Amino acid sequence: MERFEAGRPITVAMTKWGGRPHWHWAGTYLGADDEGDWLGYPAGTRYAKPGKAFDADWVSVGLVPRHDAAHLTVFNRPTATGDNPGPINAEIYVDMATPAVWEDTVLRSIDLDLDVVKRWDGAVEIIDQDEFEEHQLAYGYPPEIITMAEESAERVYDAMSSGLAPYAGSAERWFAILDSLA
Repeated sequence: MERFEAGRPITVAMTKWGGRPHWHWAGTYLGADDEGDWLGYPAGTRYAKPGKAFDADWVSVGLVPRHDAAHLTVFNRPTATGDNPGPINAEIYVDMATPAVWEDTVLRSIDLDLDVVKRWDGAVEIIDQDEFEEHQLAYGYPPEIITMAEESAERVYDAMSSGLAPYAGSAERWFAILDSLA
């Protein structure tokens, strides 16, 4: 079921545990399928967090999975010049996070540090384990949050490594929709 009409502006507002500000950016609602809600982030999207901001020179689509999954996925497309997206350096980037919640057109979630990425050469890896361990102590993650993030990372890693949906071509339809809205 479509949450909004395609083309509706949305905002993604991430925090760290305890309400600490984190990444914030705007996008466009693209539609929904069995996997979840799909969001578009055109080239020029400004990503900002305290002390850091950049404008993307690449196009991305995001997936907010159904069923209260504990992650958010972003699929990246190389720039028109064929360069790989700047600081992301990944074809697919999945943040382990609390299940996302919509508040009207604002999507909110808490980033839990662990990430699963598929590099441009096809390598799949879990990254930022050191940050995850540091923040468990510094921010006081409850045991159930630690377990949720670790189990979610393993499930995403396994699915991505096995080439299962949505990590094997599901995003192409949504890139085409984003392109048609430009």
